[in-house]
Amino acid sequence: MNHRSLVATLVALCVVFSSASAQEWTRFRGPNGTGISDDETIPVTWGENDYAWKVELPGRGHSSPVIWGDKVFLTSALDEPSQRVVMCLDAATGKTIWERRFDYKSHKKHNLNSFASPTPAVDAQHVYVSWSMPEQLTLMALKHDGTDAWKLDLGEFVSQHSAGNSPIVVGDMVVLVNEQDDAEKVKGDGGGESGVSSLHAVSCKDGSTIWQTPRTSATVTYSTPMVRELPGGGTELLFNSQAHGLGGIDPKTGKVNWELSDALNKRSVSSPVFAAGLAFGTCGSGGGGNYIAAVRPGDASGKKPELVYKVTEQANYVPSLLAKGNLLFVWSDKGIVSCLDAPTGEVKWRERIGGNYFGSPICIGDRLYCFAADGELVVLSATDKFKELGRIALGETAHSTPAVAGGRLFLRTESHLYCVAGKK
Repeated sequence: MNHRSLVATLVALCVVFSSASAQEWTRFRGPNGTGISDDETIPVTWGENDYAWKVELPGRGHSSPVIWGDKVFLTSALDEPSQRVVMCLDAATGKTIWERRFDYKSHKKHNLNSFASPTPAVDAQHVYVSWSMPEQLTLMALKHDGTDAWKLDLGEFVSQHSAGNSPIVVGDMVVLVNEQDDAEKVKGDGGGESGVSSLHAVSCKDGSTIWQTPRTSATVTYSTPMVRELPGGGTELLFNSQAHGLGGIDPKTGKVNWELSDALNKRSVSSPVFAAGLAFGTCGSGGGGNYIAAVRPGDASGKKPELVYKVTEQANYVPSLLAKGNLLFVWSDKGIVSCLDAPTGEVKWRERIGGNYFGSPICIGDRLYCFAADGELVVLSATDKFKELGRIALGETAHSTPAVAGGRLFLRTESHLYCVAGKK
């Protein structure tokens, strides 16, 4: 290797290691949707005067922030005029770098949903956002300076509760779940007449279709997929929904590798996780019947997936599970948190902490952070021994999930964004 090649290689390695150490928060629940951060500086508790900054947001929303370098990207929505907002803030100061507004048609939604619920995704070139109206499901890319990159109309979107699906970046693709309600069951303002369910993978560069996998329309899915590393090398996308249960999709082609379609018999809102060789998905309803399915995956060669166990007691519906090693943390909607042994489902501990929950927990080091709907952030020990570490009241409704990157914790209530700086 000549001197010039050696220098180029060392520079490339420095860029890789620098990017890895920064641990960008690029999607819903951060790295691969795990909700796990290795940051060692974020405090357990703090007071009103300890925030690095707090800013008021235009309108309101339930989406979570995503972070790339020194930029925070976030969405919100105004009722009058009916506009959706994409904004970029300076991570150090909270100052608005740019803001874009897009008109939308107000429509029926669940009273606990918002018109800005999907979390954006971000990479080195673009921020990707999705939202819906009954007439149109939109996926759009903006450059980091706020200018247009591309925009797609993915057709009608049938849902009695409006949208909640978040895009993710997988290599050079943007992947978006578009599993809708059965059009025959949803009429009027809640949905169009002929929505078509599918999984979409499009080019990050220009939005061109890479693959599109048809799905069965049954009940709208709000779950965001994750990438699973395969034992023999390669990857697959892990999805969960009522219509298709738990399954693995080849990210290169969109082909179904395996599927256990009867694993989940109700709506999926939470996102899947993978731990101890098992894929975990949850389903439920506002009226109950929630459960967790633990599935041993199949593969593309024809190996069949297997339902290993179910958890029906105090299972989650809206908040996603969190897996840390062989521990599976279940943060239920009604404020009961459980720690399970992931391989077996054995309960290590289960405690009532109170409150109602729509956001999902994240794990920073050995601590769990999760928002209650009334804006109280609850901090618990992420170990096999229960310990409550702190409660911080932000005083405003919060259905979002925290984000952490660059030594900063970002907390979004309906109309404000807070930043907590790590302590060196």
